Amino acid sequence: MSVASEQDSSVVSDGCRLLDNHLYQLIQFDRDDSERIVREKSKLEESVDGQSLAAGWARENSFLRRGIANYTIDDALQDEKIRTLKLGGHVGFDSLPEQLVSKATQNGFTFNILCIGETGMGKSTLMDTLFNTSFESTPATHSLPAVKLKSHTYELQESNVRLKLTIVDTVGYGDQVNKADSFTAIVDYIDKQFDDYLQEELKIRRSLNTAHDSRIHACLYFICPTGHGLKSIDLVCMKKLDSKVNIIPIIAKADTVSKVELSRFKARITQEIKSNGIHLYQFPIDDETIAKTNSEMNAQMPFAVVGSTDFVRVGNKMVRARQYPWGTVQVESESHCDFTKLREMLIRTNMEDMREVTHSCHYELYRKRMLEQMGFSDVGENNQPKSFQETFEQKREEHRAELQKKEDDMRQSFVLRVKEKETELKEVEKELYTKYDQLKREHAEEKKRYEMLKNRLEEERSEFTKRRAQLVTNAHHHTLTLGKSKKK
Repeated sequence: MSVASEQDSSVVSDGCRLLDNHLYQLIQFDRDDSERIVREKSKLEESVDGQSLAAGWARENSFLRRGIANYTIDDALQDEKIRTLKLGGHVGFDSLPEQLVSKATQNGFTFNILCIGETGMGKSTLMDTLFNTSFESTPATHSLPAVKLKSHTYELQESNVRLKLTIVDTVGYGDQVNKADSFTAIVDYIDKQFDDYLQEELKIRRSLNTAHDSRIHACLYFICPTGHGLKSIDLVCMKKLDSKVNIIPIIAKADTVSKVELSRFKARITQEIKSNGIHLYQFPIDDETIAKTNSEMNAQMPFAVVGSTDFVRVGNKMVRARQYPWGTVQVESESHCDFTKLREMLIRTNMEDMREVTHSCHYELYRKRMLEQMGFSDVGENNQPKSFQETFEQKREEHRAELQKKEDDMRQSFVLRVKEKETELKEVEKELYTKYDQLKREHAEEKKRYEMLKNRLEEERSEFTKRRAQLVTNAHHHTLTLGKSKKK
């Protein structure tokens, strides 16, 4: 490189730095004063050459387009570091999507469905119909005292794609006389799965790739087709769950009502859901390829479905259907029910989106709430960013202070209890001494009385002895007198 080129490069570099410094100072002191920007620009035009101005004003325009108030030093550094370059040939990182697909296919996928509905609503039958297989299920009775959740995990494979499917059933839901707490077991179960995943994340040696993800990705809420709308238990339960899981309401056994009644029933359910502020899962419309279809499906919820494990011959083919005396209801016919729409939206189009929403929205909300309860926060005083280490040190100092306070309180409590015990013992000792003195006086009085009785007894005994001796003497004298009288 020639000396002239080095000098030109140095001039350009110095001019860029000078321009950046002037602009940065200008922004710091008077961001909204456009006249000062013009004056400063004129001054800079006189102090640097055209090349440096071209580079400097290009950099200026980049942050002016983003907004002067939001421009920081980090933005300036980022503008300097990140550049778009053209490749001179094929490199190979265009195969990243194929690598991702290959790895995902190798690891398999996980999908967890929660079925909520009263006993006998056809939850198990619909699952069998959705996945075109027969899952293990045991009919439940209507006499269970409380709601229980039973989960079953299955390994499914279609082509070369493996799916670990977990179906969670709410056994006994809505069968109790008091239905006030029917949702409690469901909420606790969902939170338990979130907590298990959070505990796995917080481990020192994590194994998130191999650990089973049991978080609920989709909640199919089965609505009873009889009645004039949603029941109170439906509204309360969906309101409790709408921030924890992706709720998709479906009208079960839709073949039991006419099309006119079903249309009115759908409209009434939609109106009640909106009026109660219940947030249902919305199929995404940000992807142009599926935006139109998903938008139409969002407007058609709740889906009216029919499930069946039986096949009936219709024409020249066997179709999944329900046979009635008045006709045949084909499960996969859109003119008969919305089963195909549900399957298309739930499995074939939006399964990955529900997995992503569960992780990025519902789980993140739970994680945020739990970390905040533990005292962690992203910002500190004056809304300044706060690192994890700072939060840890702060919590450690708080725990130390709390521990020291508890120790001092325990010490003071112990000293106070010792003093109270000493006072109590002194009172007991005083009472014992008082009682001892009283017993001693009573004993002395008793002894004195005993001595008096003893002395009197001795006196009586002595008197008795004297009288006895006297009587003996008198008797002997009387005997002698009688003897003399007989001799005469």
